[in-house]
Amino acid sequence: MNSFSRSVDMLHRALDVNSLRYQVSANNLANSEVPNFKRTSVNFESQLKQALESEKNEGESFKMIATDSRHLTSSNPIDYRTVEPRRVLDYTTTSKANGNNVDAEEEAMLVLKTQLQYQLLTQMENFQFSQMKIILK
Repeated sequence: MNSFSRSVDMLHRALDVNSLRYQVSANNLANSEVPNFKRTSVNFESQLKQALESEKNEGESFKMIATDSRHLTSSNPIDYRTVEPRRVLDYTTTSKANGNNVDAEEEAMLVLKTQLQYQLLTQMENFQFSQMKIILK
């Protein structure tokens, strides 16, 4: 896969994750006063980083050959395209007397941050395509 298509694919995935984050934060905000509601967050970047590092370290790692199903196998690199965003429910904290753990101000800031990230990602994608347009001329 060439660098252009990989970059565009990763930007596309980041835009999808930001869209999901926006939906999750909006749901958290909408339920900020519901008793015993627990906030949800989206986990993606750490898994993506792990996949990219496993691809980078593929050539440097020691490979074991398994000739039997009972043998230990070496870890195969994780393809970044298989990484999916995960919704994570926060059961560990309670910030209100009614059992709810959603801080409306924090969620509003996360919504704003997500919107700004989305705008930045669309600008980056536009830049990638403008570079390709220049090359094709």
